[in-house]
Order: sequence, then structure tokens, then C-alpha cells
Amino acid sequence: MSIFLTNGTYIDSETLEFTKTNILVEEGIDGKIILTQDTQTVAEDKVIDCSGRYITRSFANGHHHVYSALARGMGAPKKNPENFEEILQYVWWTLDKALDPAMIRSSALVTAMACAKNGVTFAIDHHASPNSVKGSLEIIAQAFDEVGVGHLLCYEISDRDGLDIAQKGLEETADYLSKRQGLVGLHASFTVGDESLKQAVALARETNSGIHIHVAEDLSDEAHCLETYHSRVVDRLAKAGVLNFPKTILGHCLHLDNYERKLLENSPVWVVQNMESNLNNSVGLFNSMGLSERIMLGTDGMHSDMLRSAKAAFFAGHTFDSIDYVESYRRFRNVHNYLNSNNFKGDGDNNLVVLDYDTPTPFNSSNFLGHFLFGLESKHLQHVIARGKIIVENGKLTTVDEDRILKEARVQAERLWLKM
Repeated sequence: MSIFLTNGTYIDSETLEFTKTNILVEEGIDGKIILTQDTQTVAEDKVIDCSGRYITRSFANGHHHVYSALARGMGAPKKNPENFEEILQYVWWTLDKALDPAMIRSSALVTAMACAKNGVTFAIDHHASPNSVKGSLEIIAQAFDEVGVGHLLCYEISDRDGLDIAQKGLEETADYLSKRQGLVGLHASFTVGDESLKQAVALARETNSGIHIHVAEDLSDEAHCLETYHSRVVDRLAKAGVLNFPKTILGHCLHLDNYERKLLENSPVWVVQNMESNLNNSVGLFNSMGLSERIMLGTDGMHSDMLRSAKAAFFAGHTFDSIDYVESYRRFRNVHNYLNSNNFKGDGDNNLVVLDYDTPTPFNSSNFLGHFLFGLESKHLQHVIARGKIIVENGKLTTVDEDRILKEARVQAERLWLKM
């Protein structure tokens, strides 16, 4: 069945050209859209009147963490963290070790639902559950499939919980990549030894994949690398072959020197900026100086609202980064270029949002970016279409029972907090 959007204004996500048109939306993993002035439909088409509405490409998240979904409102940790390493130790590493399959499924479902309701139809996720590794990626994938959100998953391989669990992470990754598209995940240089790094790079090479890793999120990552390996983080990763893959994603990249920036500029890898997470953890602010244009935006598990993240990158970047209206939007949309250039499936033209944006000022291609930063919000999303199927209609999810899933998530959250 196709969807027929009538009487809407289509905004081309690349050129920002506004066109009053009808749109035929093909169903399928990478279906097309056809702009037409024809009003004739067939019986099986779902017709949606978009009079007064704006239609454009849906959004995507370059770096998410499903495992954080049940953290909202939980009690204080056993020790008040005094630095970033203690935030990891007493909050996130305590949480991820407590996860079991039921909690992972609830986390994935509520994350996928939040993505959908925020117009995000594709998410790149970085998962960790050290005491429940086997099958965890497939649990997440099935949950995202149920909601209708595309995904590119990886398991966060790390030596921090012992080499046996690191090996389980490698095995889970290999098994998952034999069945689905994905990446080879690593936590960060300071928790990944040489042997695990070597095996991860070999696996990425064997599976024609790439590495997804946090890089220099805090100064301690660089300090550890200098003390342990006598090189800076990006240099270590370059020597290991991580930078050879165009599918590689490096998260954060805050504390890089000029040499590291040059290494990244001359490589095919992508950098993902997570401004709100960096602000929350007080680890520093992103600076694109010396990097290539291969920068995209993520939320690092803070939330699933990419419009909000784009605004944060712009506002916080005023005094620390070279970012203007055009650059903020380019980074917001760059995840599509990452997915398309690497031939990943599920982010085709038939992923759309319909916006009910009744602005009090003129809205057109010449001032779109001003509206993007100072007007458009997730509350303006009326319908969301993923792979040619409507997954949010009039603000309500159509694919799953949201109330039932949220009720179960509250049960799993209490279980998780008790285990922590």
C-alpha cells in the first residue's frame, strides 16, 4: 500500500526549495517518493490531507544509547561523582551491569517510540549490558522493528569487566553482523586493551563494517593513552587501523591536539557531536577546528529529539566552535550522508515528517534556517512516515501499544533501580 499526501508543501531537505504538491510515498526499505500534481488515487492508497502542512525528510540520530532509557528519575548513586570517570563508574557502569533481557527490551521499545514521536526514523545505537551480552543486539533490533524505526547497532566491547566479557562482546558482534547491518562497537581507548582492539579491527575488516567508539570525551582518556601506550588516542586508533574504514564513527572528539585533528581530516571516518551530553558531564565543548565536514549530530542517550540537539550545538557553539545557521543544519542532516555513502539500508526518501507549523511570520526557502533554529520543534510533528508506512499519525503511534509498553517499562525501571 502506498501513502498519498495531498495539498502539502514539500521542503527539499537538501536544497530547501518549497513546492506545493501532492506526494505518492512508496512502501519498502528504500522506497521512493513521487511529487505530482495528479490527484488520482487507487483504492488501496492511504490518503492524508496535508493542507496547510509542511512535508520534509524525517530525522536520524548519529549516536544513541538505548541502555540509558530507564535511568530517568532514578535515585542518586552510592557516591556523588566528582569527575567523569566516577560518573561512569557509579552511574552508567553500575546501570549497564544490572540490565537483563527484559530490561533491554523495554529500554529499546521506549527509545524507539521516543525516536518515532520526535520524527527520528533511524538511530545509530551503541549498547552495553556486560552481564547480558548474548542476544542483546537482536532484542534491540526486534524492538526497533516493531515500532518501525531503522537502526544501525553495535555492542560496546570493553575490557573493563574482564577479558571474558570482552570476548562475549566480540562474539555477540560477529553473530549479529552475520544476520544484520551493524558496526563493531568499542567503549573507549582507556577501557580497551591492545588485543581487544586488534580483534575488533579484524572483525570490522572481515565483515566490511567499521568501528563505533567514544574518543577523547574527557581528558582522562588522553592521559591514560599517553601513560599506557605512549601515544594520544587518535594516533593509537590510527595505528590499529580504526581510521581506515569509512563506516567508522568516533564519538565526542573533544580533547584532540592538532596532530590528531589532521589524522581525522585525512581519513574517511566520521565524527559525531553530542553537545548536551558534554554539557551535562562537564567534560568540555566540541570544536570542529581542523576537522573535515564529516561531522554529524547525536544525543548520547540524553533524549531522542534531534531538533533539540541541533539547537544545542548551535547555541553552545557560539563561543567555542565555528558554527552558523548553515553549518548547524548541515550537521543535523549529515547522518543521512553517512548512511547513504556507506550503503546502509532503511534511510531512504520514503522517510518523512508532516509538520503542523502555523508560524506567525513568513516561512520560505530563504528564511528556512531561521525557522529551523528558532521556530520548529518536535511539538509541530503531526505525522511520521518510515519506510513508506505511517508510524505516527496525529501524534499517536500506530505500530505499538504505547500505554502498555510504558506500563511495562515502569516495572522494569523499578527492577533495574533495585538491582543497582
